[in-house]
Amino acid sequence: MTVTIINFILLCLLFVAALAINQQRNLFAASMLTGIYSLMCASLFVCLDAVDVAFTEAAVGAGIATILFLGTLALTGFEEKTEVKVSIPGLIIVLITGGLLIYGLQDIPLFGDANTPVQTYLAGKYIDDSATEIAVPNLVTSILASYRGYDTFGETTVIFTAGIGVLMLLGRGGKKKKGLLDEAEEKQS
Repeated sequence: MTVTIINFILLCLLFVAALAINQQRNLFAASMLTGIYSLMCASLFVCLDAVDVAFTEAAVGAGIATILFLGTLALTGFEEKTEVKVSIPGLIIVLITGGLLIYGLQDIPLFGDANTPVQTYLAGKYIDDSATEIAVPNLVTSILASYRGYDTFGETTVIFTAGIGVLMLLGRGGKKKKGLLDEAEEKQS
């Protein structure tokens, strides 16, 4: 009962944070609220016993994404431009992409279907043997930490590398602007 109440409170806080992000015009405040939203999502995932998903959400959503947002804001303005412009080609692309995604839903098996490929190969071994082989009570954590440890490590490396690449690109833009300002000051002297 207590867990249900905590989950309900977290869901209400997530709803309030989403509304606040949507109404915010200050991009710094929106970035901070987005980080808070991700941290609350991670808390909800912990309450739902999905610690691995919570770890990923906290690292990527609340950590790296917030840093990248703030780095981008350092190079741009802090206020949202209020000009509203509807792009017809963009709307057409979105509608076509949405239609293709809906069309692709026909090939997805029903939720919980025991005959899906993911259920017919290794699922039985994981369910039956992970408690004795790994000694971790959470099945998903035991799969990601042990059976698929190298894969998880590889995904973490890719995310880290992408974050470093984006930070390098953002840093390069800042140096270029600083160089232009220095040249302008020298010309004025």
